[in-house]
Amino acid sequence: MGIIVWIVFGFVVGLIARAIVPGRQSMGFVMTTLLGIAGSLVGGLVASAVAGANTGGFTPAGFIGSLIGAIVLLVLGSLVMSPRRRAV
Repeated sequence: MGIIVWIVFGFVVGLIARAIVPGRQSMGFVMTTLLGIAGSLVGGLVASAVAGANTGGFTPAGFIGSLIGAIVLLVLGSLVMSPRRRAV
């Protein structure tokens, strides 16, 4: 049951992150879910490093950290994947 909760939570966080970041992100269901899960992992790692303790379980701060992590990954991904315009 835990993996299903991770997938649903990742999808919700990914959708919210995509709604917050301006511009068009051409992602499907799977990439949105993976974005949210990766954002949760990044947010959890940062929270563990800052707090110095295990931050397991659902907390509002964990949700916000997951959302911030997903937004950062989305922005970094769009910077890396965007076609660069060359000056002529």
